Amino acid sequence: MSDKYDVIVIGSGPAGYVAAIRAAQLGLKTACIEKWKNKDGKGVNGGTCLNVGCIPSKALLDSSHKFHDAHKAFEGHGISTGDVKIDVPTMITRKDGVVKQMSGGISALFQANKVKSLYGTGKLLAGKKVEYTDFDGNTSTLEAENVILASGSIPVAIPVAPVDNDVIVDSTGALEFSEVPKRLGVIGAGVIGLELGSVWSRLGSDVVLLEAMTDFLSTMDQEIAKESKKIYTKQGLDIRLGCRVTGTEVKNGEVEVTYTDAKGEEQKQTFDKLIVCVGRRPFTEGLLAPDSGVNLDERGFIYVNDLCSTNAPGVWAVGDVVRGPMLAHKGSEEGVMVAERIAGEKTLVNYDIIPNVIYTHPEVASVGKTEEQLKADGIPYNSGTFPFTAIGRAVAASEAEGKVKMLAHAETDRVLGCHIVGPSASDLVQSVALAMEFGTSAEDIGMTVFGHPTFSEAVKEAALAVNGHAIHMPNRPKRKK
Repeated sequence: MSDKYDVIVIGSGPAGYVAAIRAAQLGLKTACIEKWKNKDGKGVNGGTCLNVGCIPSKALLDSSHKFHDAHKAFEGHGISTGDVKIDVPTMITRKDGVVKQMSGGISALFQANKVKSLYGTGKLLAGKKVEYTDFDGNTSTLEAENVILASGSIPVAIPVAPVDNDVIVDSTGALEFSEVPKRLGVIGAGVIGLELGSVWSRLGSDVVLLEAMTDFLSTMDQEIAKESKKIYTKQGLDIRLGCRVTGTEVKNGEVEVTYTDAKGEEQKQTFDKLIVCVGRRPFTEGLLAPDSGVNLDERGFIYVNDLCSTNAPGVWAVGDVVRGPMLAHKGSEEGVMVAERIAGEKTLVNYDIIPNVIYTHPEVASVGKTEEQLKADGIPYNSGTFPFTAIGRAVAASEAEGKVKMLAHAETDRVLGCHIVGPSASDLVQSVALAMEFGTSAEDIGMTVFGHPTFSEAVKEAALAVNGHAIHMPNRPKRKK
């Protein structure tokens, strides 16, 4: 093995493996170091997202939704199923199979693109050198013209709820339950808490989510957030805002949680399992030698400029370990940008148009500015909303909860944001993101022919509603200027 490369990538999550593949496609000699091991102790690619994040959680979300439909929704369609049961170990085995298939896919892509896959840990040294330690403890020094740091993130731990991987678990442990807990507590009602809470709620858990913030999904458009909370509550999720956990006590296989509620009063509740998901933090432990030349910001993220270049020449950082939303697709696009920049191209990432999705059912998705952000920035805008209850395809599919909200500049009509809670929201918002990338106006979307009957007609109608032209619902009176 030659120890000199054009590019060495540390981390093979969505940011790292995509960067490695793109660099190799551009003719750069590339190696990728990954420390993740599967349950058999073998090195696997994919990082957190593929192994214990995006992919396995979606597998469980889909399995639990199918169970929920068979248990509660089929009867309305005239389908009789008898006594429906869930075999949790089988569901977990299926999830593991999905993960194995996808991680194997990355290995195959590395082979096809001639990326050298190295399993173990990597530490950045001075002068673009990398100390590589394999799983047997053997250490060697690799050299590269460029190093890309893509070490990802890990769950934030809180002292009041120490994870024991038994009764108190983090988001990783919540993917491995062997049975459905009767009483499930979740600290944090953000994206991860809602998704994991939804999985086990559908399977029969009584789920309580304790959220410290007083506003639900505070970074999202609040009209859509309020509509989402209404739907989640109807589904049985007990979402308690303004609650701060102050202590936990594990005893006899259950956990008593002490917290102050929104009124400042102390409360206690006992659960069979408790999931701690209060956020994630960049993972940089053991990544940087003191003289590597790479700086961290005040929050522990690797400091980079708009092009993902660090303070050290020839060293780049992408994904969860740098500023911006911790989203797999954001990291992937940064990986592509950096690889192409190394190859001499002038690629940029448009950080203003990055979709965000919560994979509950219905899904919640957004792209661009929220109404609150536009107000704060003093940007004049028009808003149009359209409910799925007026969409024939949604009603026929019994998927009529939620709405689409479109925001456009009041003077130019350029679309500034789109926010959706409803069926296939993740796919619908992507069509708007594509249109926004080309500077579309609400009128442009409204003039586009959409297939009928489809869920996507709600996007067209919301765009029409921006200027008071919706067809399938009464339009709001225009605001006086």
